Amino acid sequence: MSDLPRLRGTGRAPSPGRRAFLALPLLALPLLASGAELLSFATLYQSVGVLGIKYSQEAIALIGKPVRLRGFMAPPLKPESKFFVLTREPVSVCPFCASDAQWPVDIVVIYLKGALAPVDFAQRIEVEGRLEIGSWTDPQTGFVSQVRIVDAVLSKQ
Repeated sequence: MSDLPRLRGTGRAPSPGRRAFLALPLLALPLLASGAELLSFATLYQSVGVLGIKYSQEAIALIGKPVRLRGFMAPPLKPESKFFVLTREPVSVCPFCASDAQWPVDIVVIYLKGALAPVDFAQRIEVEGRLEIGSWTDPQTGFVSQVRIVDAVLSKQ
């Protein structure tokens, strides 16, 4: 006789296949638990041009809310930085100039909760944190950004 619990009213134990099938929704819980909206580089801006930057309605609606974004870590300015630049495509050098007037639309500044642990710059990562938009100058580094994800954590893809 098996030590497995019996199905109610049938007198037989549940099959391993049935238990695995019933457990499948539990595997998705970590993905749903964060509640962070998945953004893409393409959805951050409505337009960028000589008249300036116009953020998308989707980005504006998510200001201050948890978001996720996938991309590649650009090499940090300094190893001890608390931030890095996330890019749409892998790069070998930081793609940022000193002025937000030249802000590339395919980068987002990531301010981490913890210490920076560089990854392979060709490996895709996902960051999760709170979205901030608008020109802002980091008081410690003078780094100017237009879009930031703050209090971020990263995971490898």
